[in-house]
Amino acid sequence: MSITDPKRILIIKLRHHGDVLLTTPVVAALRRRFPECEVDMLVYGETADIIRDNPEIAHIFSVDRSWKKQGVKAQIKHETDLFRQLRARRYDWAFNLSDQWRAAAVAKFCARFSATLAYGKRDNAAWRFCHDFVNPDLDVNHHVIERHLAVLPPLLAREECVGAEVLLAIGDEARRGWESKLRQQGWRGEDYVLVHPGSRWLFKCWEDGKNAAVVQLLLNHGCNVVLTAAPDKAERDMLDEILGRLNVPAGVKVWDMGGKLNLRELAAAIDGAQLFFGVDSVPMHMAAALDKPQIALFGPTWVSRWRPYSEQADVVWAGDFGELPHPESINTDDKTRLLGAIPLETVWNKMADKLGLAR
Repeated sequence: MSITDPKRILIIKLRHHGDVLLTTPVVAALRRRFPECEVDMLVYGETADIIRDNPEIAHIFSVDRSWKKQGVKAQIKHETDLFRQLRARRYDWAFNLSDQWRAAAVAKFCARFSATLAYGKRDNAAWRFCHDFVNPDLDVNHHVIERHLAVLPPLLAREECVGAEVLLAIGDEARRGWESKLRQQGWRGEDYVLVHPGSRWLFKCWEDGKNAAVVQLLLNHGCNVVLTAAPDKAERDMLDEILGRLNVPAGVKVWDMGGKLNLRELAAAIDGAQLFFGVDSVPMHMAAALDKPQIALFGPTWVSRWRPYSEQADVVWAGDFGELPHPESINTDDKTRLLGAIPLETVWNKMADKLGLAR
């Protein structure tokens, strides 16, 4: 084995679901350049489902964030067991896309060579000691996928990363589960638009009244609608408010699947839709990965970094219609919805164009 001929590689991404999904182009670039190489990922346990069916990933290792609630002794045992499993894989390279010290330790002691990015809060000798290469980080004018791919030099040149795509694989079990749950609500194979209005952070959400108005317009134009949400009370309340405002005409249907799907079943649901409508959240990135036509609403986040990575996506940014707080000033616990300046007419016109409907 040489430094440029790896047999086994580890990618570390200890963040949220969307972050993990948007790391898959790194896997794709490595597998394209080294087709015989095994590429593993280390992620948080709750995010593993989003890459579970990805055929390009050999093994998924996970950190359970509940370990620290089990006491120091139990946590040390879990961490030690994981470390031993990773060491046993004898990685040639580790690419660390997390800024935690746990990730740095794995990169240092579980691989022959390692690379990371120059995260601002880790600009110190200890961080550089843990990695053989600390590549320049990219600013917010670059998409997060470009940022992730920037970890790969010197093993891969930048031009070798061009065209690496997000992969969201959907297994047969997930497709069967999704279709079975929808059939239980009376679905018989009809086309539908999927609407996912919620986010784990309510400041990213549009008003219930406007969401309901968009759904009503879809129904009035003969479109069936699937409503989805995470198994979260705030998102459940949002769907209930939207449903309570609807007048469903004869001949069309609304299926309420809020909180009833696991992540892989949600992917299958999005894949089967005519159009996805939602906000800046992981389902939006899932729709982009599936190259699904979509309308995505954005508020005070870095649009250039987090926009859906797809030519099929239209983004409506609240900043084009009114003032927004700076992205770095946001309190993520604030439940104030900050997309209110987005006009209903603008969203509907884009949606109608995507679906070929009269405005």
